[in-house]
Amino acid sequence: QVQLAESGGGLVQAGGSLRLSCAASGRIVIIRAMGWYRQVPKKERELVALISAGGVTVYGDSVKGRFTISRDNAGNTVYLQMNSLKPEDTAVYLCYAHGRVELTAEGTYAERDNWGQGTQVAVSS
Repeated sequence: QVQLAESGGGLVQAGGSLRLSCAASGRIVIIRAMGWYRQVPKKERELVALISAGGVTVYGDSVKGRFTISRDNAGNTVYLQMNSLKPEDTAVYLCYAHGRVELTAEGTYAERDNWGQGTQVAVSS
């Protein structure tokens, strides 16, 4: 099992800032990319930001210039600094990690996508 522990969501006024954190643990032995997606009811899940093991970052068009993704030196915790928040940023933010996961104690591995439970971000106008 892979655990993605998210924190940092909450309610903020438009123009404010929040910082999300996500820590990966468990049977993920190589993390190739981590980041955040967001989900609102009746809409498709949307990419927010990703960072690869090599440090390459990708941002969704709607957050470029306002959000910054970073990670710790160990590479298993990512942070999302969200500035200049807008009401349309309101969503459940889901942590994502892609990597090599240990499936069995006998040493079977596979590449897997893993998701956190989500943390609510609400921006009031």
